[in-house]
Amino acid sequence: MKQNVIAIDGPAGAGKSTVAKMVAEKLGFVYIDTGAMYRAVTCRALAEGIELTNHAAISELAGRINVRFNRDEAGLQVLADGDDVTEAIRTPEVTAAVPLVSQVAAVRQAMVRLQQEMAATGAVVLDGRDIGSVVVPDACAKIFLTASVAERARRRWQEMKQKGYEQDLVALQQEIEQRDRQDQERELAPLIQAEDAVLLDTTGMPIEAVVSGIVTIYQTRCGHV
Repeated sequence: MKQNVIAIDGPAGAGKSTVAKMVAEKLGFVYIDTGAMYRAVTCRALAEGIELTNHAAISELAGRINVRFNRDEAGLQVLADGDDVTEAIRTPEVTAAVPLVSQVAAVRQAMVRLQQEMAATGAVVLDGRDIGSVVVPDACAKIFLTASVAERARRRWQEMKQKGYEQDLVALQQEIEQRDRQDQERELAPLIQAEDAVLLDTTGMPIEAVVSGIVTIYQTRCGHV
């Protein structure tokens, strides 16, 4: 039986989180930022001085960390063992280290288990890279969100600039290209478009149009759920 879930997948910088938040708000759904969960594990690993090549220690951390979300007037908070790490998980250091941590099998197993528990209630929007293919394969609405590399790099550059981080646009584009290769070529839960997912290229699209398009897809595909 299909779950009343919207699964949004796509490569780095495609705008998944921003769009997913807006879709959830429009439908009155709960938003689950799965990428933030991997970032929380990575952030805690860096804070504890764990070597990113020490898979045993990272696996142990993933098994004991409690990642949750809390919505207040300021927006969505990411909590790791009760600590607010909303801002800390978005630093360039964490962004660079996430691919290494997320490839550890035990980390993905622990995070997927938490994500599936959250999704079981229904009326949720999840975004990530393996939501429709691995986490919630029976989601009633699946979207694969993408955009050109140049567009994604520009968006990420603007996002980081607003947060006070100065980064080179060309270097960012190269990082995104490398991240795409890592995500697509990894053995564990590679980035793929689920067979029944709707491909949505957002290059040049206003964000409001993207959100409306996803809401329409949900209404069309999930009206019977």
